[in-house]
Amino acid sequence: MHYAMLWESLKGELVQCRLCAHGCSLKKDGKGRCGVRMNRNGEMISLVADVITSACLDPVEKKPLYHFLPGSKIFSVGSAGCNFACSFCQNFAISQIPPGGRMPGKIIDPDALVEMAESHAVRSMAFTYNEPTVFFELVYQTAGLAQASGIRPVIVSNGYMSQECLLMLGRRLSAANVDLKSFRDDFYKKYCNARLQPVLDNLKTLKSLGIWLEVTTLVIPGINDSDAELHDMAAFVHDELGAETPWHLSAFHGAYKMTAHPPTPLPRLEEAWRIGREKGLHFVYIGNVKSLLGGDTFCPHCGELVIERSGYAVRLTGKAGICPSCKTTLPGIWR
Repeated sequence: MHYAMLWESLKGELVQCRLCAHGCSLKKDGKGRCGVRMNRNGEMISLVADVITSACLDPVEKKPLYHFLPGSKIFSVGSAGCNFACSFCQNFAISQIPPGGRMPGKIIDPDALVEMAESHAVRSMAFTYNEPTVFFELVYQTAGLAQASGIRPVIVSNGYMSQECLLMLGRRLSAANVDLKSFRDDFYKKYCNARLQPVLDNLKTLKSLGIWLEVTTLVIPGINDSDAELHDMAAFVHDELGAETPWHLSAFHGAYKMTAHPPTPLPRLEEAWRIGREKGLHFVYIGNVKSLLGGDTFCPHCGELVIERSGYAVRLTGKAGICPSCKTTLPGIWR
């Protein structure tokens, strides 16, 4: 049994979780929306403080992170549970734990995870596949050990952690990719069982903490892909996070409860790319489909090609992050 972090006792053996923006109040033997935090006799425990469901090497571009150690491998770790209930989740087998269902994964401790990362001689380590917030205890300890070993910790997140959680974790992070799933609160309520505002607040906090930030939007046809909504998202990224913040646009493919929904047409992704560029974003990328737009990185000052990409293959035209023509250093973490 592992006692959880970030909670408080209430009257009558109730406990209040302070880990994410849901702020669940749990009765005795009750679980939070994530399915992996539980009130055990008036104390909060984590069911995944030492559980992983996957650990493997990925191209860092797969996270996606395009301005963070390009061309390198990242050691990726996932656990179980999620504080969202997205109808289109591609990893629902590990994120959505049914009541009374068996917890997937195997037991491991933070030291062993860091040793695994070190054995692959990686420069970074990602907490991903399911929402890192819900296995915070394992992330927090492992990230601290990774930092001490010279490995840079990264999260791939839905951005719904509490500010308290984010401030604690922020001291141990080098980079983050956060999903901005929509710019409409109704979308978050209907499709994710969550709200929009905490995500926007956390994106701004991540930026203010100096953590390298990239943003991803899964463009779902007919649901979050109107011109008006794409304009609003692009404007938020530009105005609140900065023109230098990369915005990744991904194509939807049917999954979980939305297997019958049509995939995103390439022209719609390319129009979303144009909207981002028109709003003044320097780096807009199209992922998980082949397109002549949105794969490469160009210098925002002179327009020279700096990083060429084909799938996960990367070619640097000069020194990492430096324009070969005007010698401008592009925003990002390159070494």
